[in-house]
Amino acid sequence: MALRAPLAVFDLDGTLADVRHRLTFLQQRPRDWDAFFAAAVDDPPLAKGVALALETAERCELAYVTGRPERCRADTVEWLRTHGLPTGRLLMRAEDDRRPARVTKPVLLRQLARERAVALVVDDDEQVNAAYESEGFRVLHADWMPAPAVLEAAQEREGRT
Repeated sequence: MALRAPLAVFDLDGTLADVRHRLTFLQQRPRDWDAFFAAAVDDPPLAKGVALALETAERCELAYVTGRPERCRADTVEWLRTHGLPTGRLLMRAEDDRRPARVTKPVLLRQLARERAVALVVDDDEQVNAAYESEGFRVLHADWMPAPAVLEAAQEREGRT
């Protein structure tokens, strides 16, 4: 029986996808979450993140853990395909899950880790990374897109991405 390659798990928003063009939907009151997520199909790729994912895919199978809600699955899969990223498991936030990303995303990662060894996790959110590290995962902080305060608030206080 052949050994399966370990997983490398990548975040999407702020790691592989540049969300800055859709932050205007979060800066208004009330926040327009439907428009924010609908605009994700137009996210430009973050070159450094995509290059790292492709390089990592040479030795690991890729999987994706995102705080995007499940309703974004088809658009997200198409975005990954369009930008040449390998197919892989995609774990997303349940529609009614409003927990902070630092709580939700480790739960999703543990699901993957029960099935396969996780060699590396790449995410831009410092609080998520601290949670991953506290559970013993090897983390690479994606620091190539500075996290705007409005996005950090959405991730941590509103449990939306």
